[in-house]
Amino acid sequence: MNTNSHLEKVFNSGEFVVSAEIGPPKHASAEGMHHYADVLRDYVDAANITDNQTAVVRISSIAGGVHLNNKNVCPIIQMTCRDRNRIAMQADLLGAYSLGINTILCLSGDHQIFGNHPTSKNVYDIDSMHLIQTVRKMRDEKQFMCGEEIKNQEPRFFVGAVANPFGDPFEFRVDRLEKKVEAGAEFIQTQCIFDMERFERYMEEVCRRGIDERVHIMAGITPLKSWKAARYIGNNVGGMIVPDEIVERLKGAEDQKAEGLNIAVEQINHVKKIKGVHGVHIMAIAWEEKVPEIVERCGLYPRPKFD
Repeated sequence: MNTNSHLEKVFNSGEFVVSAEIGPPKHASAEGMHHYADVLRDYVDAANITDNQTAVVRISSIAGGVHLNNKNVCPIIQMTCRDRNRIAMQADLLGAYSLGINTILCLSGDHQIFGNHPTSKNVYDIDSMHLIQTVRKMRDEKQFMCGEEIKNQEPRFFVGAVANPFGDPFEFRVDRLEKKVEAGAEFIQTQCIFDMERFERYMEEVCRRGIDERVHIMAGITPLKSWKAARYIGNNVGGMIVPDEIVERLKGAEDQKAEGLNIAVEQINHVKKIKGVHGVHIMAIAWEEKVPEIVERCGLYPRPKFD
């Protein structure tokens, strides 16, 4: 054990891990986060708190993490490189750990042009690779990025990163994953997976290189509410592939939402059997209340408990 993270404990136990995602609100009330924490508590091992996703101003991920901790849900706080320089990042890492948060996901962040302040200036002082290295340096070497010693309590984070198995060129996708593992990532959450055949090819190469023995990989699953949503994601979200058969299956369903849940359950049961996959990250966008049903139907309930 490198940390006291509940997520790390579940991985180390050998259980197939389940996480979900909570998007903080665009206002100062935590009521919604408290509600979703109550919904998810017994059905997931941890929940991501996004960091101004799509570059839209929201309650900070660190504050959201504190709210989840208070509800006995292990928070995975996201930290993006878009909005902070290396000084602010390291200060936030110290602050988050001092507030009881010990699990982090390192990302570059969506470009600000997509958000509600498109004329704002991005930062990108360092990228996600450097952020991973920085968190590990602070934890394992008790040093700031500049090399200065951390003379008292170092922040002991369980360190995660993201991977997109479907971006072009496909041949470089595993190379990029391996670089994040070499930088110090201990768990990976993938982009939403709909094309299972392509994901299997990706994981075959991951396992051939032995990367699955060096990092815990969680497959990203998103339940779809309609064929129009499926078509939109496939046509407009970079690095996302939604096979035509999924679109047509939803289009022909009498109840598209129910069929979307059926597809998500089938996908999770599929990835459970793929070598090298250690868990699933359910991104039920604006549909968090369906996560318990999905988890139960996949035979992943109850979740393991630790003191």
